[in-house]
Amino acid sequence: MRGHSPADRILVTVLYLRKLATMDLLGQLFGVTAMTISRAKQEVHPLVQVHGHHINASTARFRTPSDVATFLAPNPTQSKIKNAC
Repeated sequence: MRGHSPADRILVTVLYLRKLATMDLLGQLFGVTAMTISRAKQEVHPLVQVHGHHINASTARFRTPSDVATFLAPNPTQSKIKNAC
């Protein structure tokens, strides 16, 4: 992810490992291709593992930018995301 900070690479990896979004959607949100997201994950994930961090999957799944927008829109009846474990 040239032009993106290390923090962006870490964030995109965590979001992907949480299974919140497809690589295509993450690419759209970060303005890069799915292949770029894949490379960032391949670069960062081993570092996360070496430091002993395990990232649990989320129960929320987003496929499109509108899915994300709908989820983030204020809605008092919206249910909270439950931990998958």
